[in-house]
Amino acid sequence: MKIAAWQAVGVAGDLPGNLQRLAAAAFSARAEGADILVTPELFSTGYAPAQVFDTDGEAIRVELAEIARNANLALVASAVDRDLDERFISASFFDAEGTERTRYRKSYLFGEEERSVFVPGSAAPEVVDYAGLRIALGICYDVEFPEFVRGSARRGAEALLIPTAVPTTGDVDGLPANRTYNADRISTLMVPCRAMENGIFIAYANHAGPDFTGLSCISGPHGNVLAQAERGESMLFAHFDSAEVQRARRINTYLRDFRDDL
Repeated sequence: MKIAAWQAVGVAGDLPGNLQRLAAAAFSARAEGADILVTPELFSTGYAPAQVFDTDGEAIRVELAEIARNANLALVASAVDRDLDERFISASFFDAEGTERTRYRKSYLFGEEERSVFVPGSAAPEVVDYAGLRIALGICYDVEFPEFVRGSARRGAEALLIPTAVPTTGDVDGLPANRTYNADRISTLMVPCRAMENGIFIAYANHAGPDFTGLSCISGPHGNVLAQAERGESMLFAHFDSAEVQRARRINTYLRDFRDDL
């Protein structure tokens, strides 16, 4: 299966323009032979939680389903989800017929802006069988918790598809970059590590710079980086294979040897 991860910036307040660009990206990815396209967190509305938390996610999902169907391409895309007075950041997996196969609500909210307007989801992502691969969703900050990825792998996921929005770090505490926190390491270090320690493919689609780190990546189950973006708009491609997951898990037996009692 060929996976595409698209790195671009959704403009807050320009829903029609963002959807138009997303549709063009879907057709472009399909023309390159992709079976699934993963897009950034809250791309359709733009990632601006305080501005977009009250948008009509259901209407946006109708548009996203149509994009998937018209492009004949499975699509992972993020939008606001609402339950009575509670709002969640969600991601949906639409198959190539435009059917929403699963929807997941972000478990770990990042920063005060998200926490002030959204509620964290309380359910683990479902594992969905699609074209011979077992897929689960995550969103951004989720992948930074090893328990989240381990849980998906233990439930049978072979691939984790993750819309994300990682802001640039800036000067954290006045120390050199090699002696302090740098959000670049999420893409360059943490995501490959999560893939290796769970024997799982991960497609991680971030917003482009300058306000976001970019560096979207696709990692294989051996911890190998299959594709890595720079800062600007980019489309990454890699092949995912269930047999490669099983091979990786035979070599590195982390899942088999995991202990619940420690």
